[in-house]
Amino acid sequence: MSGGWAAKELCELGASVLVLEAGPMIVPERDYGEHLPPHEMTYRGWNDRKALAAEQPVQRDCYACDEVARKFFVNDIENPYTTDPDKPFSWIRGRQVGGRSIMWARQSYRLSDLDFEANLKDGNGVDWPLRYAELAPWYDHVEAFAGISGRAEGLPQLPDGVFLPPMEMSCVEAQVRDGIARAYGDDRRMTIGRTAVLTVDHEGRRACHYCGPCHRGCITRSYFSSINATLPAAEATGRLVLRPNSVVAEVLWDPRSSRVSGVRVVDAESHDELEFTGRTVFLAASALESTRLLLNSKSSDFPDGLANSSGVLGKYLMDHTMGVGAHASFDGYEDRVIRGRRPNGIYIARFANVTEPRSDFLRGYGYQGSASRAGWWRGESMAGFGADFKNELLSPGPWSFGIEGFGECLPREENHVRLDPEQVDKWGIPTLRISCAWGDNERAMMRQAAEDAAEMLEAGGGRDISIDYQLLPPGLTIHEMGTARMGRDPATSVLNAHNQAWDAPNLFVVDGACMTSSACQNPSLTYMALAARASHYAVDASRRGEL
Repeated sequence: MSGGWAAKELCELGASVLVLEAGPMIVPERDYGEHLPPHEMTYRGWNDRKALAAEQPVQRDCYACDEVARKFFVNDIENPYTTDPDKPFSWIRGRQVGGRSIMWARQSYRLSDLDFEANLKDGNGVDWPLRYAELAPWYDHVEAFAGISGRAEGLPQLPDGVFLPPMEMSCVEAQVRDGIARAYGDDRRMTIGRTAVLTVDHEGRRACHYCGPCHRGCITRSYFSSINATLPAAEATGRLVLRPNSVVAEVLWDPRSSRVSGVRVVDAESHDELEFTGRTVFLAASALESTRLLLNSKSSDFPDGLANSSGVLGKYLMDHTMGVGAHASFDGYEDRVIRGRRPNGIYIARFANVTEPRSDFLRGYGYQGSASRAGWWRGESMAGFGADFKNELLSPGPWSFGIEGFGECLPREENHVRLDPEQVDKWGIPTLRISCAWGDNERAMMRQAAEDAAEMLEAGGGRDISIDYQLLPPGLTIHEMGTARMGRDPATSVLNAHNQAWDAPNLFVVDGACMTSSACQNPSLTYMALAARASHYAVDASRRGEL
């Protein structure tokens, strides 16, 4: 995600860029499969469960790891990691050109000053070295290119952006939105999701045609990904060289110049070792992979990992809490049907400790969800047989609506990663040992999130309301953040305000590793903005002779 942005911005600013990707090249015309119907799949869309159990026992827990898209997820046997026995962590990964930007959920929200100031105000974690006003122009910059559809709401905790026309809510979603407004006034606001999916033609890419399974790719390039948007833009400059199957093992440190000089790479297919030199190195391998590279880049100057003079590299790992919410049934609207498969849902902006103070936990949560009518697949649990049964399933079933809370995770030192002293991956590179668990604050927050979800569905006219409280393990929200955080002080952080390593001026880390707090919003848009900002800073600094 952020690697594509760095490549685009650097190339467009005149730099020659070498992009190294650990996995293979992706060719949309060959590898995407969003239009493949179940009857043309070997397992009719039910996946090869034996292969998943043998090769992808972690990745199969992600909803997007289906029969078509599982090729976009790593082989867990070739890419192992370990956890503490009582602290499960689900590390969902993609290793190919485009990475996880191919199968991400595309929800795109800005952080606000509420988020950038939270650490300073409540004393958890270090203070962010920047504020919203500094990042706002870069949010504008990436939104204008990526294409984010959404509706402006004027909420200070969820700043508006440069939006394409919003998608429409369904009739039941609109009913619940109005019910929440009647019950809570301006304290709680439900809006359509802000998503990196085009609702009109944009930047040479076609508007979404609502086919549905976005995680299998998008042949019309209607959703934003590195493959669909930023890497083609970088390639168009003529300054990009892309080398797939290049597993970076370490970043090389030159003690004479006190700068990084390049990277050591293991070719994924031949296992030959290569070295590439460069004036500046950007890491955008995803939060934990970038930190793993730094931890594995040891020298006499940095015996505990490159850029780790502070000793905080690997610490303050975060994710978002997920798995808690509520469902309800809705009467009426039997004559209303859903046309197409809208690749988006609704969003309820954070209100806890914003418009509604809480004394039992810090920070807060937002909600995502959608309303739908039960389809033919409800026949899996219905009694019936023959033509009458099948004809019954041709008509859509009743309406239901589910919302799920996404809660902020506090930055805590005890949630960390380190190199496993014994285990290596297929390419001989030391793997990570992850130690991460939810704290009391996250659990208290999610208990309240479940109750609030049920109350809002009731306010919207729902019946038969059920509360879901299956708090998923860290990692499974696929929003891992932190472990090489930004800060104002080199004694307590790895990166400065421009994603530049305090210890190595020509080293930048522009993925989720840089996050100083998690907020509760989906973080990818912030990675994009920070990566674009860091790229421009690096080029300007180079022109000033500072790099």
